[in-house]
Amino acid sequence: MFSNNLNKLSRKVLETARTAGWRIATAESCTGGLIAAALTGVAGSSDVLDRGFVTYSNEAKTEMIGVPASLIADHGAVSAPVAEAMASGALTRSTADIAVSVTGIAGPGGATPGKPVGLVFIGIARRGEPARSERHLIEGDRQSVREQAAERALTLLVDASEGSA
Repeated sequence: MFSNNLNKLSRKVLETARTAGWRIATAESCTGGLIAAALTGVAGSSDVLDRGFVTYSNEAKTEMIGVPASLIADHGAVSAPVAEAMASGALTRSTADIAVSVTGIAGPGGATPGKPVGLVFIGIARRGEPARSERHLIEGDRQSVREQAAERALTLLVDASEGSA
C-alpha cells in the first residue's frame, strides 16, 4: 500500500519516538492523513501515535486545531506561519510530546501567483519549544507530492526523536 521508503521511515519514527518516550500527533492538509495512515500501518504503533488531525479545509484548521482564521487570511493556508500553527495546535489538542504538520498544494490545480503546485510547508512542534517549519518545492504529480511530503515529515520526526532537529 505504501512505498518501501514510507514504510521504512514509519518504522524508524516509531522506534526512535518509543526510545525517546514520546507520543506523536499529526495535523495534515494536503497529505490527507497519509502520515497517520503510514504510522498506523505498522503493528504496535498505538503506544506512540496519539492522534491525527486531517484539516483539509481552512475551517477545519481553525475549528479542530485552533489555527487563527486571521493567520490564514494574512498568509494563506499554504505558508510557514500556518504550518507552525497547525503543529502547535495539534500538540495543544493532544497528549503528544511532538507534532508534525503538512500544508501544501499537491496539484494539479490550486496554484496561485507565488505559490506553485508542489509548494509544501512542514511544521514541527515539541512541548516547551517554539514550532518551526520547512519550505519545500516538490516536483511530480499529485501522489508524488503527497508521498514526498509525508516522507519529509517522517524524516523530521526521526531527526527530532534522535535529538538532531
